[in-house]
Amino acid sequence: MKRLQGKTALITGAARGIGLAFAEAYIREGAQVVLADIDIERARAEAARMGETAFAVDLDVKRQDSIDAAVTTSLEQFGQIDILINNAAVFSAAPIVEITRADYARCFDINVAGALFTLQAVAKHMIARGGGGKIINMASQAGRRGEALVAVYCASKAAIISLTQSAGLDLIRYGINVNAIAPGVVDGEHWDGVDAFFAKYEGKAPGQKKHEVGAAVPFGRMGVAEDLTGMAVFLASADADYIVAQTYNVDGGQWMS
Repeated sequence: MKRLQGKTALITGAARGIGLAFAEAYIREGAQVVLADIDIERARAEAARMGETAFAVDLDVKRQDSIDAAVTTSLEQFGQIDILINNAAVFSAAPIVEITRADYARCFDINVAGALFTLQAVAKHMIARGGGGKIINMASQAGRRGEALVAVYCASKAAIISLTQSAGLDLIRYGINVNAIAPGVVDGEHWDGVDAFFAKYEGKAPGQKKHEVGAAVPFGRMGVAEDLTGMAVFLASADADYIVAQTYNVDGGQWMS
């Protein structure tokens, strides 16, 4: 039997990359999936490709009205939300002396406040409906340690690990399991910008940083989005009913905790 049969999942940042891989994996496991993204045209195109068990909604996690509307529209479409993945996020990097308040505010508004208030909106529905649910936050190995040029992003992902613990301890009384996944370095579209940043500040040739971080992974390569789907399916399934407030590393051996 498919592990998520009869469940409905809302996934933020689902138009591409890791979020899209999660949506595809959930559909394979029998779930209905809402692809929520600020890039609504791309989300709609991907949902159409997946078929009638996928649906796209416009979502800007910086805005409470957008979060509320996305949850309402998802409920109108599928009737329930059993699973939430807080995946929408942005990367931020700068030397400490060059960090701006605007960049800090944008990163925390999307990565932390966006996750918190989306979690809150979905949890309210789960509590009112009864029957519990599963909430999965996307942390990072960057939340496990500081990195010299990535202070704001690291701090935002450390906040996600802490939020997962607090929300998990609070919501389990309603049967809502809150856990997180901490990926390592994952290849994808975003790496062009990351590589360019390190080329600028570390004097590296284009592509050099990407090669170096991949070679440093004990597994022997960078991750890809599909490496994370097994954990995402597991944490959303009944197999994880007794798991509360944990953050799981899926990083090829980069961090041990």
